Amino acid sequence: MKLSALQWQNTPWGKANAGQWRYALRNAIAMCLALTIAYYLDLDEPYWAMTSAAVVSFPTVGGVVSKSLGRVAGSLIGATASLIIAGNTLNDPWLFTFAMASWLALCTWSSSHFQNNVAYAFMLAGYTAAIIAFPMVNTVDTTQLWDITQARVCEVIVGILSGAFMMMVLPSTSDGTTLLTALRNMHARLLEHASMLWKPETTDAIRTAHEGVIGQILTMNLLRIQAFWSHYRFRRQNNLLNYLIHQQLRLTSVISSLRRMLMNWPNPPENLWPVLEALIKELAREEVHKYTIARLLAQIAPSTEDDYRHQAFWHRLRYFCWLYLNSSRWLRELENATPVAELSPPKTPPLARHTDNTEAVWSALRTFCVITVTGAWCISTQWDAGSGALSLAAISCVLYSSVPSPLNSLTLLMRTLLWLSVFSFLVKFGLMVQITDLWQFLVFLLPLLATMQLLKLQQPKLAGLWGQLIVFMGSFIAVTNPPVYDFADFLNDNLAKVIGVGLSWVAFSVLRPGSDTRKGRRHIRALRRGFVDQLSRKPQHSENQFESLVYHHISQLSSSKDEVARRWLLRWGVVLLNCSHVVWQLRGWETRSDPLSQVRDVCIHTLRDVMSERGVQQRSLATSLQELQRMSETLSHHHNPAARELAGIIWRLYCSLSQLEQAPPAGTLAGSH
Repeated sequence: MKLSALQWQNTPWGKANAGQWRYALRNAIAMCLALTIAYYLDLDEPYWAMTSAAVVSFPTVGGVVSKSLGRVAGSLIGATASLIIAGNTLNDPWLFTFAMASWLALCTWSSSHFQNNVAYAFMLAGYTAAIIAFPMVNTVDTTQLWDITQARVCEVIVGILSGAFMMMVLPSTSDGTTLLTALRNMHARLLEHASMLWKPETTDAIRTAHEGVIGQILTMNLLRIQAFWSHYRFRRQNNLLNYLIHQQLRLTSVISSLRRMLMNWPNPPENLWPVLEALIKELAREEVHKYTIARLLAQIAPSTEDDYRHQAFWHRLRYFCWLYLNSSRWLRELENATPVAELSPPKTPPLARHTDNTEAVWSALRTFCVITVTGAWCISTQWDAGSGALSLAAISCVLYSSVPSPLNSLTLLMRTLLWLSVFSFLVKFGLMVQITDLWQFLVFLLPLLATMQLLKLQQPKLAGLWGQLIVFMGSFIAVTNPPVYDFADFLNDNLAKVIGVGLSWVAFSVLRPGSDTRKGRRHIRALRRGFVDQLSRKPQHSENQFESLVYHHISQLSSSKDEVARRWLLRWGVVLLNCSHVVWQLRGWETRSDPLSQVRDVCIHTLRDVMSERGVQQRSLATSLQELQRMSETLSHHHNPAARELAGIIWRLYCSLSQLEQAPPAGTLAGSH
């Protein structure tokens, strides 16, 4: 060990900056404050208040508020469920086990259908009921049942209020500032993304960058929710925030659409690339003027009306520029708006999302099986500490049912519990037995928690471990009122918790979540199903809703290591999205010429022939591409300007569909299965 590591500037306290110290002290003091209040309120297990304060220790006000609301709602629902289930089934252990397993399975399934604090509320409703009901298996007095439930809910609320109070005393950076900065940075990054995609080359870096842009835009929806709860100014401007996020998704789609046209344009003008670079540089300027952009666009305007490729690309590029300038204007108005300003952008729905119901049902079945098997084992062995195993099994199954790699998360949790078992033994039987007042223990606890919070911030690779150590430390040290020091009970409780997590690990190994390949197939089938609906006369989703739904599907495999699954999900999403934009443009395209209307209807009918929920028909695709190319060539020589405009739209459809010529045969990832 080097002596330099012992120098003050190399310690967690010396390396911490002001922001890290504020975060660590705020959360450490909140946990100690919650423990103190719960202890002096004579709640029997005040450490749950400390745990609750740790769970809502978000770095921003909006995060604390939204998480706290979810935690309060989930705790109340879970407490009510535990009263109903335990009050009616405790006399029959098997009925109690099946009732709790069914409730936990229902909460697991429900949490998969929502996001953010709503999903968290359903998770809390599940394992709050487990935390309250399972330890009461030997209780026959209904009054005691009510007292325990009331105490658990009070401890949760005390922890939440302590966290909220410390957030007011030591506030963090504003959620609104974070959101506005993220929107501005993404607005600038879209130009960099356009510069990369509009180059005539195809590399894995382009696909990775496209996935990254999509993921970052969708992440801003979480920032929007946090800003919504942090300040009334952003609640007033919630529609504008939704509008800006949708606009950034649309800009991403247009960038991809222009790339497809460039890749299928045989003879673009020589001055196209220099003008595109000049356009991007000009759009990046703060004082950009629409007239300057129009002059640059005029330099690459098509010289002949029958060059439908040039016409289609130029009109789409102009649409991108006007869309970008419009987003810039709304973003400036949002940044300069006063808290009472009234901004009225077009009404925009929230981002759409899709639930993989197959995976949700499978996760619910796994939870039901784990609780039933664990309950049966506890009933047959009559182990007094079996409630601890049931509680940790419930927490593990509900909490990790939606994470990308549950086995890795459970392995990390197992490591955490083993470390805490050793640590809590030393603290409980080495220190706490010698302490007579709570303040003496707090003198030890406060600097310990602050140091752990600093280490969590300074060691990103171990942040998950430190976070779990902080959250679960309270339940292992188990500061009760009055204190209990029984080594046999301590050993049994810790062993039961480890066994509960171990049983969940076995369940996730046997009843494994679907592979990324299978998930990719289901997402692709859902995309095709949604696109077929877009071709109907009255689609369920609007153009904006379908666009956000496609990007939500793509983001579901963003962390997958299956490159083939990610590539084909992205490809299908981009193709179907580009085609849907053409379909909506064809719907809005009007002409008095009945023959041209029939041509438009033929294009939409062609898509119905090519695409189905089961996949793409390669023979029909080849024929359709030839037909679309022939129609574009024919219409480009038509005397009617509307016909030449339609030729460009049909060519855009051809460019989008041509990417599916590389689709694997039926039975593989991109084909029907």
